[in-house]
Amino acid sequence: MPNASIKDQDTRTTVTTIAAQISQKLADEIIAGTLPPGERLEEPALAERFQVSRTPVREALRLLDARGLIELVPRRGGVVANVGAAQLADMLEALCELESLCCRIATQRMSAMQRRQLELLHEQTEAVGERRDAQAYLELNHRFHQLICQGTQNETLMAAVENLRDRLAPFRAAQSGVERRFETSHREHQKIVEAILAGQPEEAYLAMRSHTTRLTLNVMELIEAQRADGAAKRN
Repeated sequence: MPNASIKDQDTRTTVTTIAAQISQKLADEIIAGTLPPGERLEEPALAERFQVSRTPVREALRLLDARGLIELVPRRGGVVANVGAAQLADMLEALCELESLCCRIATQRMSAMQRRQLELLHEQTEAVGERRDAQAYLELNHRFHQLICQGTQNETLMAAVENLRDRLAPFRAAQSGVERRFETSHREHQKIVEAILAGQPEEAYLAMRSHTTRLTLNVMELIEAQRADGAAKRN
């Protein structure tokens, strides 16, 4: 029985990994406009396309539905949602303001241990930047922002930011050239860390707002360019 349990766990892990890969691939195509609003995503066709069973396809569609990229149709698959530029801009603006607010509050509430963790994370991102390890950078960047949100000691704010970050993850992941963005992002993070450690809530708020505003503009420009290119290819 223990061996069967381990095997089942390995199978679930494999399905989850495959589902995440399928979900990201479809998300990239939705964001780029290759899969336009209203396009049907049927389980049998997707299973054949990706050469997998329907189980990971079904899980991938649930992931896309949770992020608002598709609308699930019971027993039939999903339909690509119309995530317009205005809606995307609204979500990015909300995330920008909420993260900035978190930074202000965290400056006043973070424990000494959390402040030290923030310093260490910032140092680690510099090290992975020198190695040009894009995946490690993205993971540390997420932990950096997450730690600041946790520093607010406010569960409602943390949940709101995590929800928006999750919904926007496919759009932010669609950006290219992580290595080229590293230097700018690291400099901006440095200002945020300095303000938090110095106990300057307004400076921390402004530093985070400047950082997230730049990211918002980058995402909007890239997504609009990708969609224009996708529309041109369809025509």
